[in-house]
Amino acid sequence: MCIDLSFQPMATTTQADLSVVTRQFRALSEESRLRIVDLLRVGEQCVCDLQSALDIGQSLLSFHLKTLKDAGLVTDRREGRWAYYTLNTDAFAQLEEFVGGLPSKRLAVLAARCCG
Repeated sequence: MCIDLSFQPMATTTQADLSVVTRQFRALSEESRLRIVDLLRVGEQCVCDLQSALDIGQSLLSFHLKTLKDAGLVTDRREGRWAYYTLNTDAFAQLEEFVGGLPSKRLAVLAARCCG
């Protein structure tokens, strides 16, 4: 008896959705931006704290934060002259849903053994 392990997507991904996900993955494809995301996992951070933790210049940090913000992965708020950044959890949930909906290698191997 063969068990059907074929991939059945829960919903069709639109071209617009793929464009957003592509922009998000591009933003995450740089180590410094991943380090920023990692620092923001614990909660909102002041830009001065991010600069200190990353030991990079203000202009380079601003560039990375703008890239993450343009991709919708972080949000900011201003308080006086300081900017505070936080992760956009909805954007990361969207990425998690996209990646989680991909067929896993293990399922492909099981399907090949069973039905090959």
